[in-house]
Amino acid sequence: MRRTSVLIAVLGLAAGLLAGVPPALAAQPAEKAAPSASIAADTYTWKNARIDGGGFVPGIVFNRSEKNLAYARTDIGGAYRWQESSKSWTPLLDSVGWDRWGHTGVVSLASDAVAPSKVYAAVGTYTNSWDPGNGAVLRSSDRGATWQKADLPFKLGGNMPGRGMGERLAVDPHKNSVLYLGAPSGKGLWRSTDSGASWSQVTNFPNVGNYVQDPTDTSGYASDNQGIAWVTFDESTGTGSNATGTLYVGVADKENAVYRSTDAGATWSRLAGQPTGHLAHKGVLDAANGYLYLAYSDKGGPYDGGKGQLWRYATATGTWTNISPVAEADTYYGFSGLTVDRQKPGTVMATAYSSWWPDTQIFRSTDSGGTWTKAWDYTSYPNRSNRYTMDVSSSPWLSWGANPSPPEQAPKLGWMTEALEIDPFNSARMMYGTGATVYGTENLGQWDSGGQFTIKPMVQGLEETAVNDLAAPPSGGAQLLSALGDIGGFRHTDLTKVPSMMFTSPNFTTTTSLDFAESNPGTVVRAGNLDSGPHVAFSTDNGANWFAGTDPSGVSGGGTVAAASDGSRFLWSPEGAGVHYATGFGTSWSASTGIPAGAIVESDRVDPKTFYGFKSGRFYVSSDGGASFTASSATGLPSGDSVRFKALPGTKGDVWLAGGASDGAYGLWHSTDGGATFTKLSGVEQADTIGFGKAAAGASYQTLYTSAKIGGVRGIFRSTDKGTTWTRINDDAHQWGWTGAAITGDPRVYGRVYVSTNGRGVIYGDSSDTDGGGGGGGTDPTPTGACAVTYKITNQWSGGFQADVQLNNTGSTTWNGWALGWSFPNGQGVTQVWNAEHTQSGAAVTMKNLGWNANVAAGSSVSFGFTGSWSGTNGTPAAFRLGDQSCTVT
Repeated sequence: MRRTSVLIAVLGLAAGLLAGVPPALAAQPAEKAAPSASIAADTYTWKNARIDGGGFVPGIVFNRSEKNLAYARTDIGGAYRWQESSKSWTPLLDSVGWDRWGHTGVVSLASDAVAPSKVYAAVGTYTNSWDPGNGAVLRSSDRGATWQKADLPFKLGGNMPGRGMGERLAVDPHKNSVLYLGAPSGKGLWRSTDSGASWSQVTNFPNVGNYVQDPTDTSGYASDNQGIAWVTFDESTGTGSNATGTLYVGVADKENAVYRSTDAGATWSRLAGQPTGHLAHKGVLDAANGYLYLAYSDKGGPYDGGKGQLWRYATATGTWTNISPVAEADTYYGFSGLTVDRQKPGTVMATAYSSWWPDTQIFRSTDSGGTWTKAWDYTSYPNRSNRYTMDVSSSPWLSWGANPSPPEQAPKLGWMTEALEIDPFNSARMMYGTGATVYGTENLGQWDSGGQFTIKPMVQGLEETAVNDLAAPPSGGAQLLSALGDIGGFRHTDLTKVPSMMFTSPNFTTTTSLDFAESNPGTVVRAGNLDSGPHVAFSTDNGANWFAGTDPSGVSGGGTVAAASDGSRFLWSPEGAGVHYATGFGTSWSASTGIPAGAIVESDRVDPKTFYGFKSGRFYVSSDGGASFTASSATGLPSGDSVRFKALPGTKGDVWLAGGASDGAYGLWHSTDGGATFTKLSGVEQADTIGFGKAAAGASYQTLYTSAKIGGVRGIFRSTDKGTTWTRINDDAHQWGWTGAAITGDPRVYGRVYVSTNGRGVIYGDSSDTDGGGGGGGTDPTPTGACAVTYKITNQWSGGFQADVQLNNTGSTTWNGWALGWSFPNGQGVTQVWNAEHTQSGAAVTMKNLGWNANVAAGSSVSFGFTGSWSGTNGTPAAFRLGDQSCTVT
C-alpha cells in the first residue's frame, strides 16, 4: 500500500507525542484532590483482530541451510518468522516498548546459515528528527523469541525512502561471527566481529553513497542520503570457519553502485566496467554458476522508479551483460525484486516494483537471463493473458471491492514488489511482498510447463495496519469498528476471521475517525482521506453498508467526527475547514461557532444535543447540537493537541481526557460536570488514551482502560474502581511500540480491551478473570507444606532496583492462596509490584496472591516482581516465610 497517509499521521505524532526525549513527568499546576493510583497485575491473552496484512513488506529472507525457516520484515510493524506447520507468521518484536517505538521499523534482516537459530534485525524507523532514538542491531539465538540489543551511534530508516533495497545486513556464511551492515545518512559500512554484540565502521570503505530522493525536502525525510544498500557474500570463496574472501556491496550512487573486496573486507575497490546512471536495488549471487545478478532503478523506491535495467556480472571473468527483459526505453518502472532458484542454477526472477498501472510485473528466466517470460502479457490491448490465477478467498478485501476496466484486474498482482524470494529448498514455492500483503505460490513449476500457477495470500499472522480509531458498539452485529491508515478500516463481526471487505462507498485511503450513536448503534459515521471525493460517510446498519455524505467547502482531510447519542445529528471537524454540524446524514452542513478549526470533537453519550471539543488547552461545550460552543473555564489541561477524550456511556456530562507532553501537563483528567471543571488523577503520570468497557462484577462504574505511565511503568492499564487503583494488563513481552492513538473496552465482554498500534494492527486482550471478581481481600492465606524461594535482583541503578521472585510449592498439596514474607536487611522499600499485592511495615514485607494466581499445585511455582528503592547497600533478604513455614532459599 501507499504509506503516504500513514506517514502524514506519523509526522503529526512525531511533531507532538513522539518528539524529543522519552516522556518524563513534567512540572504541572497544582492538582485537585484525586484518587491515588497503585499497580497490580493480571494475566491476559493477546491476539490480533484478524485483517491479515495491510501494509508494505519490503523484505523476505530464507535461511540457506534449514528448510522452512524464513523471516519477513515490515517498515513500521516489526519482524516475523514463518511457521510452516500453520502456514502463518509469528510476530517477533512485540516486546519493543513505548520509549523505543522506532525499533518497530525494520530496515534489514539476516538469518545465520551456520547457526540457523541465530537471526539479526537492523531496527529504527526514521533517520530524521521524527524518530528521537538511534538505531540498533538486535540479535537472537532462539529464532527471534528473545533479543539482545547493540545500540548504534546513528539512526536507521525502516520507513524511509529506499527501504525496499537490500539486504543491508548480512552474516558471513562461513565465519558467522562476522556481520556487515550498510548504513544510511553518510555513515558508511559497518562490521561486527563478535556476532553482532558490537559494531565499528569500516573506515577504508571508499563510498558512503550520495543519492537523495529530494534535496529540497527540509524535513530530512526525502533529503537523506540513502547510503549503503546491500551486502552480498560469495560463499564459494570461503571454506570451513574461515572468513569468506569475496563480498560485494551496493551503494546508493548512480555512478559507483557496486564495490568488491576479495580479501575478506581488508580492502575494497569499485567493480570495473559496471553500468552507470542507475541505483542497484539488489545484488543476488548465484554461486553455482558464478553470476552476480543486479536489479537497477533510476530511483530509490518504494513508490518512485521510472526506468530500470537488469544486469549479470560473471565473477570469474569480470564480464558484464545487460540481461534486461525489456528495453530500457520501454520501461516505465524500475527493477528491484530479485531472486535465484538455488535448486535450479540459471533460474532467476525479478519484479517491476514500481509498475503501479495496470499492474506489477514479474519476470522469469531459466537460462541465466538470456531469455525471459512474463507473469502476464497482452493478447490484444487492453486484454491480458496471465500465467497465474489468484485466489484471495482467505483475504477477500484484497480486491478492494473494485471492478476495473482492462487492462487492470482485481485483485492486482501487486505494487511496491521489492521483496521476491524462491524458497532455496523448494523450487515450487515463491513468496513476494507488496504494499498490502505477502503473496505466494506453491506450484511455481507450472510457469515453465505451460500451466497456470496459483497465487494466494501467504500472510496470516502478519498484521501491519496503523490504527487511528476504534469503536465497540454495545449492540448489533459489529464487535469492533476500526479506522485504519491506507486500507480504510473494517467491521469485525468475528475477531478471529478476516472481514470480507474494508469500508466502501466510499473507500477512504485512510479513515481518521469514526463514531456510533450510543443509544442507536446502527447509526455510524466515519471521516477520512480521499484523493478525490467526499471525506465523510454514514451507515444505518451498524457499519455493514455505507453511503457518502457531502463536504463543506474547503475540506481537505478527514479530521474527527462525532455522532449524537441518538444518531439525529453529527459534528465534524475536518481538515481544511472549521467545525461543522448537520442534522440528518450530512447532506447539508452548517458552521459551528465558538470553537476553533482543527478541534477534536466528541459527543455526550446521553444527551443528543451536547457535544464537546478540545483545542490547544481549552475544552469547549455545546448544548444546542453543535451549533454554538462555549469555552470551559477549566485550567491545567494539556496545552497542545496530543489529546484523546471520551464521554462515558450512560451518564450525562461524565468526561475523561488523556494526553499531554513531557514538557507540560500530561496525564488523565476526569470531569463530572460536562467539562466545566476537571480533576487530574494524581497517580497517573502520563496517559494518552482512554476507553470504557463492561463493568466488573459488583461494580457500579464502567471499567476504564488507558495506555499510560503509572508507577513509573509504561503499559496498558485497567481500573475497575473509577481510577482509584490500576492494573497493568500487558507485560514486557507485549508492548507493541506506540499505542497512543486509541483504546476501547468491550461493552459486552468484561475485561476485553482493544488497543491501537502504529503498524501491528488491532490488538485485543482477554482477561483470565472473566467477571472482575478476582483479586485479594479477606485474611491472608495460610498454605501448608514446604516451599522454596528464588530471589534475584535483575537490574539495579542509583537509588533503585528491580527484583524477580519465584515461589515454589515443594510440598505435596495444592495451595489455595499464599502470602510470602521477608525483611529487608538494609532499609529497602518496595515501590511497585506486578503479579502480587504487597504491604510493607518498616523492613517487613508481605507479598500476597491475586485472584488469578492463588492456586499453586504441588511441584509448581508462582512468580512475581517488583521495583524498589535502596541506598548504601542493597542486600538480599536472608529468610522467607510462607505463613508459619520457613522456605528454602535457592
